[in-house]
Amino acid sequence: MVACKSIKEKSFPKVASDDIVVIANDSLEYEIIIIDQGFQTYLNSVAKPKWYYSKGYYHTKNKFYVTEWNIRVRNPQRYSPNIYEQQIDYDTNVDYGLEVDFKLYNYFKFLEYKYKVKPF
Repeated sequence: MVACKSIKEKSFPKVASDDIVVIANDSLEYEIIIIDQGFQTYLNSVAKPKWYYSKGYYHTKNKFYVTEWNIRVRNPQRYSPNIYEQQIDYDTNVDYGLEVDFKLYNYFKFLEYKYKVKPF
């Protein structure tokens, strides 16, 4: 569903192009691929503008959210494996840039909005 790691070839199920959001930082060779119906619409209509919070704010929140996400991936008996499918490789020492951190943060907010999950 979401990953932040070195770019690698991977096959995904066929979905409408509007349901795929690719967040990339070409200079670092990192990308996030999000395949979740409604995320692009959420970004365009519900999410606060990118400049609303600082880059540091997004990065700090993502540290927490990624840690919690990965805990949930490792506990499929407690958390839905339909939502938490794959661990996120998010190196807290890497500056992914505002665009990547903004969209990753908003993906967690989207999960909260769409699936009513907490603490996202």
